[in-house]
Amino acid sequence: MLSAEKIGDYLARLSAREPTPGGGAAAALHAAQGAALIAMVARYSTGEKYADHADEIVRITESADELVARSLECADADETAFGAMGEAYGLPRSTDEEKATRKEAISDAAAGASRPPMSVIAAAREIIDLATALIPIGNRNVVTDLAAAADAARAAAGTSRVNIEINRPSVKDSDLSLRLSRAADDVDTIQTDADRVTEQVREVIRR
Repeated sequence: MLSAEKIGDYLARLSAREPTPGGGAAAALHAAQGAALIAMVARYSTGEKYADHADEIVRITESADELVARSLECADADETAFGAMGEAYGLPRSTDEEKATRKEAISDAAAGASRPPMSVIAAAREIIDLATALIPIGNRNVVTDLAAAADAARAAAGTSRVNIEINRPSVKDSDLSLRLSRAADDVDTIQTDADRVTEQVREVIRR
């Protein structure tokens, strides 16, 4: 599983002429890193100096840790789903029956391949929200890591959107297609909010 790999091994596979892992897994890891940075800043924001916000810091820490785990699950799921997509496109199509079977398999695989990026976009939104909440109450000495977290979430959302866009035309489930469209539409807002986090961080360090 990708989530259990050493970084060097993962990068070697990512750079190889192999279909997986690819951009979807990389996007999920962007999200995982962003969430981990949030958790780190929160853990540096404890003790007497931050006592007034202790409950909120605990909430942010726990939420960030959960997002790390969820994002890593998305990375593994994306790799599995993309493999299924390749298998579907490789099915025979010599007869009408084979073509129909192949078309159905591609639709199912596209649905499966669309779910991880949709989840990554949701994670990116939560990362931005946590960063926004932490800026005014967190440890100023590590506040720049919140900008790094926002940038990671921004990248995760942007990559996930294009992965949804390439698969969505093959998705026949109308409810899923609508949810995918809404997730993709939210990316512009996520990226705008990520830029706002970075600017707020810059304001803090300019004081």
